[in-house]
Amino acid sequence: MKAEFDTVASWTADAALALGPEHFLPAGCRGSGSPGALRWLLDRLDLGPGDLLLDAGAGVGGPAAFAAAETGVRPVLSEPEVGACQASRRLFDLPVVQAASDLPFADASVDAVWSLGVLCTVPDQPRFLAELRRVLRPGGRLGLLVFVASGQLPEQPAGNNFPTRARLDALLDEAGLAVRDSASADAFPAVPAGWQEQADAVEAELERRHGDDEAWQVAAAQSAVIGRLLAGGDLAGTLVVAER
Repeated sequence: MKAEFDTVASWTADAALALGPEHFLPAGCRGSGSPGALRWLLDRLDLGPGDLLLDAGAGVGGPAAFAAAETGVRPVLSEPEVGACQASRRLFDLPVVQAASDLPFADASVDAVWSLGVLCTVPDQPRFLAELRRVLRPGGRLGLLVFVASGQLPEQPAGNNFPTRARLDALLDEAGLAVRDSASADAFPAVPAGWQEQADAVEAELERRHGDDEAWQVAAAQSAVIGRLLAGGDLAGTLVVAER
């Protein structure tokens, strides 16, 4: 986890900065959903210009920057790894705090929250969801991208705990969050060709610079396992919108 979200996050910012601004968003959204999936979430979070959106486990900040560009929301980021925090400032100049499950925000202080591909990396999932609910204003909405397991996995990526859909629904209910909508991440069009080319260019630059580094190899191996599980149907990207 540290290899992917700290060291490689910092390297990602270096690569994107070297390649140019048109690469920032595709680099920053790697692993966090397609533009179509992000727009689906934004449409259902009921946000407008100036509303405060917390991105919990924000990585290098691409989805938060995308949300700001699409809707005019004011994003604030929380992220446990210092490398990713620094990358989000370098690429997007977004406000970010280094924090894990204990969020340094007041009760009912944000209009909406999203957390993309994060829940499976959290050791105490009920506590994390309770914190997301706590900082939401009454009636505020939470958007999630969750990698959901169909059952027992044939291989287990290090540091991940993938819920089944039944377990995810139970966790949300126990946290006091009512599901309003859900969709498969596969239901949306593939990313635009230019976006994919820019993301591929960042990936190639990362491998050129760091292919022999252990941190890159660890992160790449982790990504490969998750890719095989998704391809085999053992995991499915699932979008959920729930309301406090």
